[in-house]
Amino acid sequence: MADLIAWVMVLAIAAYVCAGGTDYGAGFWDLMAGGAERGKQPRRLIDHAMAPVWEVNNVWLIFVFIVMWTGFPTMFQAVFEAMWLPLALAAVGLVLRGAGFALRKPSRRLAQRRVYGAAFAISSLLTPFFLGTVLGGVASGRVAVGTTASADAWANPTSVLAGLLAIAATAFLGAVFLCSDARRFGADELVDYFRLRALLAFGAVVVLALIALPVTHSDARYVWQGLTGGWGLLLTVLAAVCGLATVLLVLRRSYGWTRYTSAASVALAVGAWGFAQRPFVLPTSLTVAQAAGAAHTLRWLAIVTLIAIVLVGPALVLLYRLDTMGELEPLTDADTRAARTPGDNP
Repeated sequence: MADLIAWVMVLAIAAYVCAGGTDYGAGFWDLMAGGAERGKQPRRLIDHAMAPVWEVNNVWLIFVFIVMWTGFPTMFQAVFEAMWLPLALAAVGLVLRGAGFALRKPSRRLAQRRVYGAAFAISSLLTPFFLGTVLGGVASGRVAVGTTASADAWANPTSVLAGLLAIAATAFLGAVFLCSDARRFGADELVDYFRLRALLAFGAVVVLALIALPVTHSDARYVWQGLTGGWGLLLTVLAAVCGLATVLLVLRRSYGWTRYTSAASVALAVGAWGFAQRPFVLPTSLTVAQAAGAAHTLRWLAIVTLIAIVLVGPALVLLYRLDTMGELEPLTDADTRAARTPGDNP
């Protein structure tokens, strides 16, 4: 039962990285869009593409925390004691990001829109970075039961690279999804705009992954061994294949399957990390069995999770499907042509 709950947690992390990561990536490109005039069209597309589902994606993060503190309380305590600072910074980023996105659109003064937009965009960069540093600290074995908070736990080479990879991966996802959104909404000039950025982001992922190879070999030995053999290696190879398939489709301007292949590449990478850590939740000090809560707690957690999948799962699938089809909030011609609105003027 503990192993089953652990894999549920890994799947939930993968879902959050893909769904929430796409939103973070959109925020990253919002930050990179330039000044008010030059970045008007990309930002308007980002607003309309994110608006229907941006709040829903954080459900996955809440689910991860619930499973962790209920199913693996020892792990939860160890991680939050050692990593309270990056987790707190990520939480602040989540709040500022949500507030900035929600308040930017109705603001009628350009100065206010810039402030809220900056809060949204900068938080979209910092939040995945700090969450990535936490995963890197765990993977490198720097977190154990009783570990006190220190900069070394999350400001080490593996953590920094994991944070940078998180930013690059979310930027890749965001650009790929925005290519499809721009095409669906008829904003043809933005298709090539985000197509170029998807290719650049994938290049950044590849460069960072190559840099991470020797760093992981020396700094996170146990995870390195798991990633270079067995199921971890297989999923890593499949993740690379899905990433290359996405690039090929983007180069051919065939966007029908790019959402699925890009999300699969990131999800498979998370799965590879999960296999690489087996049987530990905190390499190499705490196994899944040692971290697991009471047996009856795990049984009830499994029952509640199953009920949630049956009741909530179909609704989420329908929501994402409707959003993908553009049924929730279609973009108008005035929007795609970046028509002026009262909020553009001071």
